[in-house]
Amino acid sequence: MKPLRIGNFSGFYGDRADALHEMLTGGEIDVLTGDYLAELTMLILARDRLKDPSAGYARTFLRRLEDCLGLALERGVRIVTNAGGLNPAGLTDAVRELAGRLGLPVRVAHVEGDDLTARHPGALAAHAYLGGFGIAECLRAGADVVITGRVTDAALVTGPAAAHFGWRPGEYDRLAGAVVAGHVLECGTQATGGNYAFFGDGDVRRPGFPLAEIHADGGSVVTKHPGTGGFVDVGTVTAQLLYETGGGRYAGPDVTARLDTVRLSQDGPDRVRIEGVRGEAPPPTLKVGVNRIGGFRNEVVFVLTGLDIEAKAALVREQLADALTKTPPADVRWDLVRTDRADADTEETASALLRLVVRDPDERVVGRALSGAAVELALAGYPGFHVLSPPGKGAPYGVFEDVYVPHGDVDHMAVLHDGRRVPVPVPRETRALEAVPPPPLPEPLPPGPARRAPLGLVAGARSGDKGGNANVGVWARTDDAWRWLAHTLTTDTFRRLLPESRDLPVTRHVLPNLRALNFVVEGILGAGVAAGARFDPQAKALGEWLRSRHLDIPETLL
Repeated sequence: MKPLRIGNFSGFYGDRADALHEMLTGGEIDVLTGDYLAELTMLILARDRLKDPSAGYARTFLRRLEDCLGLALERGVRIVTNAGGLNPAGLTDAVRELAGRLGLPVRVAHVEGDDLTARHPGALAAHAYLGGFGIAECLRAGADVVITGRVTDAALVTGPAAAHFGWRPGEYDRLAGAVVAGHVLECGTQATGGNYAFFGDGDVRRPGFPLAEIHADGGSVVTKHPGTGGFVDVGTVTAQLLYETGGGRYAGPDVTARLDTVRLSQDGPDRVRIEGVRGEAPPPTLKVGVNRIGGFRNEVVFVLTGLDIEAKAALVREQLADALTKTPPADVRWDLVRTDRADADTEETASALLRLVVRDPDERVVGRALSGAAVELALAGYPGFHVLSPPGKGAPYGVFEDVYVPHGDVDHMAVLHDGRRVPVPVPRETRALEAVPPPPLPEPLPPGPARRAPLGLVAGARSGDKGGNANVGVWARTDDAWRWLAHTLTTDTFRRLLPESRDLPVTRHVLPNLRALNFVVEGILGAGVAAGARFDPQAKALGEWLRSRHLDIPETLL
């Protein structure tokens, strides 16, 4: 059977505006997927819905579709997207209205059942991560466009694959292969050189979007349209496979994919073959992402220039002590970032940043009183006093937590283009999620001369967020580098290189087929992205910080 060509045109809410048109016109394609949802996006859409009950979906998708819906219909390309967010039925109606206005006979279906907000009092949004079989039902019934709410990112690929090849629940190896392909595609250009540690290996000024040729057995080849920017190689695919994952078992609603079985190989220019993926029954529960308002926060960044940086920072803290103790905020964080250099030839490089972040359940505690106290220092503070931007009133922030419910607690429903409602059955078989036993490590490199150098000279990394946790995937580019990395980068070494993790639980997962280690750092992001006071609240650059740290590296690898 001919492979199914599934492409991606969006990796997040705000991605490149012309990607849908580029993917439709750049080459052969069967299905296009758009991923719009992240933990933070669900909070943003929930706040939109508070202002307007008819909102709650990604409006930018409609704008993209207005220019491209006719082209997709003409070329027989189906579109599957989670842009429905908190209101997939609302977006479905809006797409139908658009199609009617354009005079296009488009069949639009949607998937619902993920919204569990009513069961979580006080939550702005609580949504279960659904699988791909609701999408498959919509496509089998002839839908041209399928809108979902909160499904797993990979479900946007497993659903079309299941519909095309006739896969049924329980075909775990095939489903797992599609999950892996879906995880590679979900973040768009991160698979084609975007955010890539070794970006100098190709021209990544404007990476093209990825596509996967999926075969009936679940194997796939990741590639991109000819002539588009960026590049696809084993490294770019490895980096994306490690992104926001953990150990050897990658759990989902339809299947648990065994990432430790994935085999990658270069299959030609800009072509990477994925094969050997094994799958197991899914866990007995579904993940539910719960977003709540955590309180209010305020932030002031003071610029300290020239001499006596530490003394100037101490002065600011002393001058604001009264404002912070009269009605103390629940959380106060000061960070001095020494971006300054001695004898600098620009004012910016002569300056350091002192960042104050306060949080409290009461908006008044972090609002005007604190802002006023900071502004009043303008003529009474340290020499050269100024701030990056004027402080304002307190702003609400969200907190994220994940909880788990049995599959049967969710009414997963495919709402077909003709209005029929088809319930999606729960899995007949489940398997409790367990850690994969640690695999054997490769033989260590023989002793030899070493040189102090950055880890990034021999290893790539990619990092990301999951609630309050972060993961850092690290991979080697050669077998010898892997032999060294596997024995050198232990959890103790990781903690030493990244001091923020020293007092936190850190778990190391070993993935020999990918020549990779995946570290999960629990709690480094606090209550999640929206609540974060950390300099890098989504941990996107944590891996690059790790690569910049110095170790004794064998000279044979340098």
